[in-house]
Amino acid sequence: MSPTTAARAGVRPVFVLLAILALGLNLRAALSGYPPLLVQVRTDLGISAAVAGLVQGGAVVLMGVGSFAAPGLTRLMGREWAAAAAMGALALGNLVRGIPATLALVVGSLLIGAGIGVTGVAITGVVRDHLPERAGAATGLYTVAMMAGATVASLTALPFASLLGGWSGSLAVWSLPAALALVVWVPVTRRLARSDSPVAAAVPLPWRNRFARLAVAFQATSSLQFYAWLTWLAPFYEAQGLSVERAAVILSVWNVVQIPAALVIPAVAERHRTWARWAAFCAVCGGLGVAGLLVAPLAPVVGPWPWVVLTSVAVGAGFPLGLAVIAWRTPDGATSASVSALALGVAYVLAGIAPLLMGALIDAAGFSAALWVVVAAVAAQALVVVRLGPRRVTYEALSSRAGRS
Repeated sequence: MSPTTAARAGVRPVFVLLAILALGLNLRAALSGYPPLLVQVRTDLGISAAVAGLVQGGAVVLMGVGSFAAPGLTRLMGREWAAAAAMGALALGNLVRGIPATLALVVGSLLIGAGIGVTGVAITGVVRDHLPERAGAATGLYTVAMMAGATVASLTALPFASLLGGWSGSLAVWSLPAALALVVWVPVTRRLARSDSPVAAAVPLPWRNRFARLAVAFQATSSLQFYAWLTWLAPFYEAQGLSVERAAVILSVWNVVQIPAALVIPAVAERHRTWARWAAFCAVCGGLGVAGLLVAPLAPVVGPWPWVVLTSVAVGAGFPLGLAVIAWRTPDGATSASVSALALGVAYVLAGIAPLLMGALIDAAGFSAALWVVVAAVAAQALVVVRLGPRRVTYEALSSRAGRS
């Protein structure tokens, strides 16, 4: 932790980390709490499956838009206050979705997506500025917090709907944890804002920087795999003849395995400064997992579990490793936030499109054709690891060749 920033403000690193985790708990919860309620939403509002699906897709695309907008907001407000404003938008979006109407559902979901996008980028810069010596571990814990929020939201969506009178109440209840996260975050932000350290100027989105483009490619290929499996893993196994209940168990296990992967692998990579080795490990896991699903989705004796675990490890560790390499190899928090904005913006836009592309391929030629989208993503990720892997490949080193935008 830099003595010129948070130390002068009198904020311990552990309190900064806890505040970041409070924000992280909310960043996938709203998206994960919606799918279990889709049948109720469609029945109540009389909307088609396409409209119900586009509500979620629109939120993911707005995550990308929010990521692209984040550097401008941080320039105006500072990273900490931008995160606070974005969390406020997320809380408001959850509350708006408590109105049982199609327009409210759409508007609330868009607010949630934009809030998630801005918060994710702002947090990356905060970690780089205030937790630079523990960036990998902090990013892993932050990712675990997101996964924990997502798991709780998906498990409690239907019980909350029964308790609160329907799907709208179940969606609105997530405004409370978002508001509580603000209660934790704002005091930390105020103390950091009172620091007498100079405020770094925001760095424009570095489209022309080669390191940034490689970081974008790694994060995009990791996010594409995540949303592809999140959307289609359970339907894939239903198509193999398993019951809806067993397919749901498979998806639950896939979600749970990501948590230790996100917690342990980035921390080990940070301790030994071996990003390339562990990023390659993720690519290998992703490749073996999708190969197993293509060749033997229900293998004798072991069943689906090796492929479920391998694909889960690949995406669970891949996301925090993508953020960690940005924090490790950028010179300051402003540059880190700018590269992260570009990486997450592109990643979320592609992640919103990929499941739709896979759906079209499933309709046209079946699941085997659709899985080749993931094969392509894994192959691209492996190529990126080779190009980005050496420690000398940093933002500054490649900026000198390609120029900073």
